Amino acid sequence: MIVTARAFLTTLGLSTMVIFGSSFGALSATSGVETNPAVDVTLITAENWIAPGASSISGGLDLSLAEGWKTYWRSPGEVGLPPEVDFAGSDNVADVEMLWPAPDRFTAFGIQNFGYSGDVVLPLRIRLETPGEATTLVANVSLLVCSDVCVPLDFDLNIDLPANDVGGADAIDLASADQIARFVAQVPIEGPSQFVSEIDAFVDGSGETLTVTVQGADVFEDPDLFPEMAGYTAFGVPDIRLGDGGSLIWAQFPILTLDPEARDVTITLTDGDRAATLAATLLDAPIPAPFDLRVEQTSYAALAWIGLFAILGGLILNVMPCVLPVLSIKLASVVAGKSKTIGEIRASFVASAVGVMAFMWFLAAVTFGLQQIGFTVGWGLQFQNPGFLALMVVILAVFAANMLGLFEISFPSRLQTRMAARGSRGDYAGDFATGAFAAVLATPCSAPFLGTAIAFALTGRAIDIAVVFTGLGLGLALPYFIVAAYPRLAQMMPKPGRWMVLVKVVLGALLLVTAAWLIWVLSGVAGSTATLVTVGLTLALIATITVKRIPDLPKWAAILVLAIAPIVAASQFADRNPADLAAIETEWAVFDRAAIARHVSQGDVVFVDVTADWCLTCQANKLLVLDRDPVASELAADSVMTMRADWTRPSDDISRYLASFGRYGIPFNAVYGPGAPDGIVLSELLSAEAVFQALSDAASRDVATGN
Repeated sequence: MIVTARAFLTTLGLSTMVIFGSSFGALSATSGVETNPAVDVTLITAENWIAPGASSISGGLDLSLAEGWKTYWRSPGEVGLPPEVDFAGSDNVADVEMLWPAPDRFTAFGIQNFGYSGDVVLPLRIRLETPGEATTLVANVSLLVCSDVCVPLDFDLNIDLPANDVGGADAIDLASADQIARFVAQVPIEGPSQFVSEIDAFVDGSGETLTVTVQGADVFEDPDLFPEMAGYTAFGVPDIRLGDGGSLIWAQFPILTLDPEARDVTITLTDGDRAATLAATLLDAPIPAPFDLRVEQTSYAALAWIGLFAILGGLILNVMPCVLPVLSIKLASVVAGKSKTIGEIRASFVASAVGVMAFMWFLAAVTFGLQQIGFTVGWGLQFQNPGFLALMVVILAVFAANMLGLFEISFPSRLQTRMAARGSRGDYAGDFATGAFAAVLATPCSAPFLGTAIAFALTGRAIDIAVVFTGLGLGLALPYFIVAAYPRLAQMMPKPGRWMVLVKVVLGALLLVTAAWLIWVLSGVAGSTATLVTVGLTLALIATITVKRIPDLPKWAAILVLAIAPIVAASQFADRNPADLAAIETEWAVFDRAAIARHVSQGDVVFVDVTADWCLTCQANKLLVLDRDPVASELAADSVMTMRADWTRPSDDISRYLASFGRYGIPFNAVYGPGAPDGIVLSELLSAEAVFQALSDAASRDVATGN
């Protein structure tokens, strides 16, 4: 038996995103009301009447969603609400159980959701209170349907099923029975089966990731996993890989929100027409990624192109805004190389290039190691660490003071003798350290080609990581390699004279500016107390080095203590509960990923800027494009919502947002709108033309049409 209610929307512009917390009265639909359809809802039963002695009947909620519309599974994903059916007003109904066919994964506004589109039947097992008696089904259905907007809907449906003692050929509605049976077959099997034999899970101590392994009875083709935990736990985009010839699944899910009461994990696994739901065993020990995981193979040609992108990205870093300290160190190397022989110059610059490469290979090794134990890594994230920033401040401040002539570093006589002996044997440790230090200071910035290469490495295999970081090192070290190949370039500098004093002062000033910038970054990362203590100890260190009347042993002991003290102090005095810096800015809203969908549903364009104090390229984009007319005026328009995500301090929300685009470094800018609900990603280096084009494309669709 079939009774249909057709649900309709008034206009797209009237609705708001109730699932994100705004207040909007749910629309209602009953039989016979028809205006602008979004979904057909039909209550069906396999039986046309109640047979003698029958204790249960088979039913279903038949949903026919219009093109572009979808609704949710029992676990909706990051946001959403599952369908609910209330049979409280029914007669002769003891209990109703809703079955859930295997869902699909879909993405809107960069948010992962699980649910259904097109035609779907949610099967119902209806147990009667009095077997064989007439039954009236009264169903109040609450349904959330979404396209570019999400609208809550209510339906009141009813079916009268009379008792029949006679029977007959038409006792079964064959069409409805077939529909129900077809979707019952899509309901996942409960527990282990011939499809799946074993499943394990592990939630890391910080509650940030869920790792799952599934052992299959045969080979998986195109699996997907849908995890469920108690309460409001929600998961992001998974990393799913195959191993053991395709019979093992290893998957890792970022946990977006974790209910502290959640103890058990249920996994629904789909693979083509097969589906199973299993309770996973939560392990006490981490589940490492097996080395034989099968991921999408990258051809040698594609790998070569990625390697080329990495080289170009590393080369471009040499002329990016973040290159200021790196340029100073390189110029100092050239000046110092003026008085050397051809062989010494070549060896010196090769040593610096090797220092660059060594640091990049070190990053590659750390990246691979962290991947294996389940950590999310990103480009330049060490600049979120107060201790690291304090170390950089100390090094740069000491270098700058030395270049400005405040002191000449004088080591104890025995150490000087040993260093002289090693220098005569061609020891280039200082040049090596110069290259490595230059590479360290280059990492806060992103550049064209660099984002593509880094994303490929951080989501790829060991060989992908090796190729990308080697390419980055080669690009960044290319100026060193060029001078090493043509050492006479260094000798083309003017002859030594007073001009070298001026060069040292200029280079010292540049390093001092860089140190000041890092102090500013430190204040954003660790707060004012940690910054003042770090600056005070650094000045005390420079003063101690400058004073000449202190005996060698006490002096070097004091220098050692004062060199370490700022690093420790920056970590110890760091503000662990900082105020939200982005909230201070009146023209930019604080980043709220869920709110993007709400604003787009109302026809607005949303411009997202992910930035950090330590990202010089980000600051250049603000200064040259975002904060300057005509772009600033366009972003201030009423139809544009601007959001700024401040990544100066670590933020899991921002990390996951970037990872959803396959990005692990900043700057990052995306534009959303009715014409671009999934976002338009801009280049690392912004231009006014690119911003205007993205804003225009994002706003191009008329929301009211619903197309």
